Amino acid sequence: MNKIASAGNKGKGVRSDCFISIEILNDSGIEIQLESKVKALYGDSIIKLAKEVLSNFNITNAKVIIEDFGALPLVIAARIEATIIQLIDTDKEFLTPFLEENKYKTTKDRNRISRLYLPGNTPSLMINAGIHKPNGIILDLEDAVAPAKKAEARFLVRNVLRSLNFYGAERMVRINQIPNGLEDLDYIIPHNVNLILIPKVESANQILQVENKINEIQKKKGNIYPVWYMPIIESSLGVLKSLEIAQSSKNIVAMAIGLEDYTADLGTKRTMEATESFFARCQVVNACKATGIQAIDSVFSDVANMEGLKQNVLKSKSLGFDGMGCIHPRQIKVIHENFAPDADEIAKAKKIVNAFLEANEKGLGVVSLGTKMIDPPVVKRAQKLIDMAINVGKLSKNWRDIENEKL
Repeated sequence: MNKIASAGNKGKGVRSDCFISIEILNDSGIEIQLESKVKALYGDSIIKLAKEVLSNFNITNAKVIIEDFGALPLVIAARIEATIIQLIDTDKEFLTPFLEENKYKTTKDRNRISRLYLPGNTPSLMINAGIHKPNGIILDLEDAVAPAKKAEARFLVRNVLRSLNFYGAERMVRINQIPNGLEDLDYIIPHNVNLILIPKVESANQILQVENKINEIQKKKGNIYPVWYMPIIESSLGVLKSLEIAQSSKNIVAMAIGLEDYTADLGTKRTMEATESFFARCQVVNACKATGIQAIDSVFSDVANMEGLKQNVLKSKSLGFDGMGCIHPRQIKVIHENFAPDADEIAKAKKIVNAFLEANEKGLGVVSLGTKMIDPPVVKRAQKLIDMAINVGKLSKNWRDIENEKL
């Protein structure tokens, strides 16, 4: 094993992070050198935490250099552990406290209109992500993390799942491409992740590999809870096999398309008109609707172009998508507002839901609106539309009471 190792980030612009260097010694005990602008206030607690992590791994002789740039304890602990793992063979972990606020589950039909991607090795972007109210927060271990940093990012993502408040957002992690992503699951599944995004899926077998690995981990840990899957279709082969993929597991709640990789696979450029991806998006939407899961569109990469994002969302909605990814918090509001039902859609949905509820109140087995019969799927879609309008503030929770008062 190595005698010296390091982990973390440093340099111009780095904040809420730290850089750790550890050298294993033969004797001399523990020596810790701390460089931090907040050393006077938090130096003692940082050194105490470092000693706790070292003690957990039975390290008694080492020189530790901590360059701190305002890192939270969960980040410092993750960076120290990632360094130690390079130096010794061990099955031990140093787990930070699990916040009570994060011990929630999510449902299969939960709204996933927006999901915010966060690089899995950049803590500064994670700390306040939940206050922007995306439907989901994605800690990304794949494309957003440099290959040399992927191993240490796992410890950070694990600690974030445990010790950072998500403010009710669905807790998501994008693992690496299968088979490498299977190893990521060991660091994620025991810590109440709600949903796993599986990138570059081209076959049902890849989903089954993930499912088998999750079942194996949960049985080993004795902590069995629902973990949802969102395959991402990013190639021509994936597009053509999208129905097979969507049908491969009951835990698939949504399927997304990744247009950057898809257009690269085609050998073409991604354009605002999106004619190059029309077939693929329709194929994915139809596969989703045929299997009763949510269809999620690709991210819009121009974070400064809000009007372009709006038009992209409206086009996405017209194709049948239920939501899309975003790479900056400022995109969340535009996505929510434009995926939300408009006034005409809300008015129609209210009539359908009212007709259904009035029929139930009268004990009628048949629901009709005017001269048309209303089937259960139509009612279900109308109620979902109503719920979405309420969630984005376009309709009051007590809309029926308010309307009855007007009569």
